Amino acid sequence: MNHLIPSVLLLLVLFSCKGSDIYQLASPDGRLSVKIEQTTDSGLMYRFFIDNKLVIGSSPLGYRLDGGRMLPDMQYKIVNNDYVAVNSEWHPVWGKRSVVPDVYNQLTLEFESKKDSARFVLDVRLYDDGFAFRYNIPEISEEVCADEVTGFNYVENPVAWFYNGEDANYGPVRLTEVDTVRSPNVTLQLSDDLFLNMHEACLMQGDPLMLDSEKGEHSLVVASSAGVLGKLKSGYTSAWRVVMVGNTPGALVDSHLLELLNPDPDMDFSWVKPGIAVWDWRINGAEYNKFTYTMSYPSWVRMVDFAAEQGFGYLVLDANWYGPEFDSDSNPTSGHKAADVQRLLAYAKEKGVGVWLYLNDIGGRKFPIEETLSQYGRWGASGVKYGFMEGSPEEKNRWTQKITELCAKNRLLVDFHDGPVHPYGQMRTWPNAVTREYCHAQLDAHRVFSPSTFCTSVFVNMVAGPLDMNNGMFDLRQGPTTRIDENQPVPSTLVSEAARTLIVFSGVTILPDIPEYYKKYPALLQFLSAQKMPWKESRTLAGKIGEYVVMMRQTDEAILVGAATNESGRIIDIPLDFLDDLQYDVLIIEDGDGAHYLTNRETLKESRRKVSKQDSIKLTLAPGGGACLIFKPVTSK
Repeated sequence: MNHLIPSVLLLLVLFSCKGSDIYQLASPDGRLSVKIEQTTDSGLMYRFFIDNKLVIGSSPLGYRLDGGRMLPDMQYKIVNNDYVAVNSEWHPVWGKRSVVPDVYNQLTLEFESKKDSARFVLDVRLYDDGFAFRYNIPEISEEVCADEVTGFNYVENPVAWFYNGEDANYGPVRLTEVDTVRSPNVTLQLSDDLFLNMHEACLMQGDPLMLDSEKGEHSLVVASSAGVLGKLKSGYTSAWRVVMVGNTPGALVDSHLLELLNPDPDMDFSWVKPGIAVWDWRINGAEYNKFTYTMSYPSWVRMVDFAAEQGFGYLVLDANWYGPEFDSDSNPTSGHKAADVQRLLAYAKEKGVGVWLYLNDIGGRKFPIEETLSQYGRWGASGVKYGFMEGSPEEKNRWTQKITELCAKNRLLVDFHDGPVHPYGQMRTWPNAVTREYCHAQLDAHRVFSPSTFCTSVFVNMVAGPLDMNNGMFDLRQGPTTRIDENQPVPSTLVSEAARTLIVFSGVTILPDIPEYYKKYPALLQFLSAQKMPWKESRTLAGKIGEYVVMMRQTDEAILVGAATNESGRIIDIPLDFLDDLQYDVLIIEDGDGAHYLTNRETLKESRRKVSKQDSIKLTLAPGGGACLIFKPVTSK
C-alpha cells in the first residue's frame, strides 16, 4: 500500500545551489539521506549521510560510453521527478521471519536528451537500513558502453571483509590496501557502531557485479561489464546497487533489503517447503557396526528411514547416480542407477521424505534441460542440486535464471553449487531457489575451513542470501575418517557443529553425517530436529566479525539459540529479552570441560533451567566451540 503524505512533511527537497539542482531523499525514520545533483564539472553525483554526517562523499552515477561521452551528460536534463512513500509488508513463503516490513521512500528522476528522444531514468530508494539505486533506459540508440562509473567514495578508510569464493574471506584489511577487482559482497566497518555491506539486488540481465579498489583510495567502483554484453539498449534496467547499513554486523545479517528490492512472484509457490536434509556424499565410506555406507540403494533407504524418524524433510542424492558426472555420455534421466532412484522415490514418498537429485552442468547442457527437469518432476523428485556450471558470469546468470524457472514449473527446489552466481534477493521472486554454495562448504574442495572463517562468512557471505555450507558433522574422532571423498577431520566441536546448522540461514540445511553419529548425542539430535522451518523470527543476538556469533531463530514450537566462536574460547552473557512474557524451560548444551576444536572435539555437557525475559544466560564456549539452547514455554498442569 502506498501512502501519500502532506507536502509539509515531504522528504523530497528540490533546491538550487551554485547553478545545479540538488535533490534530497530521506529514509522513513529520517536517519539516512541521499543528495543527488547534476553539475557541469562532475556530471551526475550523489552523497550519502547518516544522522546528517557525511558517510559516502561525492560519488559518480551513470555510464561512460565508447568514445568517452558520459550518460547522462549535460545534454540530458531532468524533465520529471516523482516521489512515493511505501508502507507495506512482505509475507515470504519462507525466510528469516514470517512478516517483513516493506517501508521505503523512493525518488525517480527522468532525464531527456536535448539532441534526440533518448531518455535515462534514475530510481533511488531509502529504507531505514540502507539505500539503493538503479538505472533504466526507456529509449536510446544502441550504444556500446565502455563502463559503468558508479562509485562509492567513503569519507573514512573502512576495514573490509570480502567474499572470496571457496577460500577464507579476504580481510580484515583497510580498503586503502586493496588493489584489485573482487566479487561482492563486501562488509565494511567504518566505526565501532557503523557497518555497511555493498552488494546488488534484482539482477535480471547483464553482468553480475564486480567491485574495484585502487591502493591508497578508500573507495569502490563498479567494475562489471555495463548493460547487456557491453551494450545499452532501449528497455534496459540495471540491477539495484545496494548499500546496507547497520550499527552492528548482525544488523546486516538480519536485513531483508536485497529481497525487498526484488518483485513478488507471479506463480504459486505454496508447495515450497524449507527444511533439513540428509545427504549421501559425505556418508560414502562411513563404517558403523560392520555396515559400510555407500552412495547406493541400501544406504539411501537407511537415510530415508532416519529422516522420517526425525521429521527431516529431504534426502539429497549427489553426483554420479546417473553415471560419472563429468562424462558427457552420462544420461541424467536413464543412466547408471536411474532405476534404483525411481524405486527410492516411491519408498521415500511413503515415508513422507522428499528426494533431491544432483545434476552436473555437462549433463544439464548436453541433454535437453527442459526434458530432464520435466522428467524429475514427473518422477516426484523434490529438488535439484546443480553443480559446476560453466560460462562467463553473464552467461551463468542467464542459465541460472532459466534453470530456476524450469524447476519452479516442475515444482522442484534448486540449490546451485560449485562457483554459483551470487545471491541477489531472488528468493522473493523465486522461493524455490532455496540455497546456494556462495561460500566454502565444509570439507569441499578437499579442504576444511577454520572456526574464524565460519565466524567471518556469516557476516559477509550470508548477508547476500541463503548458504549451503554443509555444517553438522558429528564424526569428529581424532585422525582421518573412512570417508571416501574427503577423510580429513573437521576442526570444530560437536556442539559448534550443531550450532552452525542453526546459525547458517538456508532454505535447506544439508547434514553431512550418518544416522548413528547423530543418535550418539540425543540432546544435539533434539536440537537438529527442533529446527522446523519456516522460521517465525530470527535475530542475530551478538557477534563480532571473525570472532563469534550468537543466533536466535523461532519456530511454532520452540525458540532456538546457537552460538559459535573462533579459535579462542570465550564466555558470553546472553540477555533473554527476545523471549515473550512467559516462563520457559531451557535446555543448554555446551562444550564439555577441556573441549578443543583440534584435540578434544567430542565432549559436551547439558543443563536445564527455568527462565524469563528478565534473565540472562552465561555461556562458556571452548576454543572453536559453541552452544545450543532450546527454549520451550512452561505449560501449566
